[in-house]
Amino acid sequence: MRRGTLFLNGSPRNGKVVAVYGTLSDLLSVASSKLGIKATSVYNGKGGLIDDIALIRDDDVLFVCEGEPFIDPQTDSKPPGGLLGPHTDWLTLNVGGRYFTTTRSTLVNKEPDSMLAHMFKDRGVWGNKQDHRGAFLIDRSPEYFEPILNYLRHGQLIVNDGINLLGVLEEARFFGIDSLIEHLEVAIKNSQPPEDHSPISRKEFVRFLLATPTKSELRCQCANLQGVKMLCSNAEGASLKLCNFEDPSGLKANLEGANLKGVDMEGSQMTGINLRVATLKNAKLKNCNLRGATLAGTDLENCDLSGCDLQEANLRGSNVKGAIFEEMLTPLHMSQSVR
Repeated sequence: MRRGTLFLNGSPRNGKVVAVYGTLSDLLSVASSKLGIKATSVYNGKGGLIDDIALIRDDDVLFVCEGEPFIDPQTDSKPPGGLLGPHTDWLTLNVGGRYFTTTRSTLVNKEPDSMLAHMFKDRGVWGNKQDHRGAFLIDRSPEYFEPILNYLRHGQLIVNDGINLLGVLEEARFFGIDSLIEHLEVAIKNSQPPEDHSPISRKEFVRFLLATPTKSELRCQCANLQGVKMLCSNAEGASLKLCNFEDPSGLKANLEGANLKGVDMEGSQMTGINLRVATLKNAKLKNCNLRGATLAGTDLENCDLSGCDLQEANLRGSNVKGAIFEEMLTPLHMSQSVR
């Protein structure tokens, strides 16, 4: 019976002496049990893949892996003669349980001021922890780390489908990869869907309005509401600044009986609009065009109507207590309002 010494791929430490017998599957099963991994392949000391147990000699040193390529356990030693420089040796990172093999120069050269460069520039200075396989432990997300490592390898930002760019950006900030941060911010901005400025119909607007809770805020700034019909609707606290209620065909907007408390309609075009018996208490109607508007019986208490055009507007029976009428474009005749 032969025997062999099993090591984890890339590690010259903590070997296990085992009996070599049966088939290659038997050896992989023993290796999995002894080394605490899911062994899938075995290499000899020179990196040769063993596919037949008959190729193993007595007292061979074997390296077991879980599917990754062979890692020479001597790669942490200095290259002979210094021909390859101080940062060309290979190392393995264990990032969140996933293994990445790269060179020290990849981690150091492109971003020399980054955390990764400081971690691996000089051996032993940072005090990096290693797992049972000798891989350096990094407690970060492997999915987001992979694009960062590839960027350090070739300088291009490549992110696979399904990977959130915001997650990669957060990792880049954590590791201090400044040049990559700029690329990611641009990519995230370009990935945002364009704002939809297409108009909606009056029917759609009324549907949105009816579906909005009274305590929620509804913004319709610069909306086109030509000839809209919103009788007895509830738009309390809504923002309707710079809206256009005027229909060129002559159809007048109708908001009779609507609840418009605290609504902001500043600068809106509302010629001929029907606001009869509507509630506009504390509303902002500054600089609105209300020429020929029907405001009979309307509650305008504390309403700001400064700068409005109220020529020929009907304010009979309206409540104008505390209303502001400064800087009116046309004189407001008392016959237009009786309360």
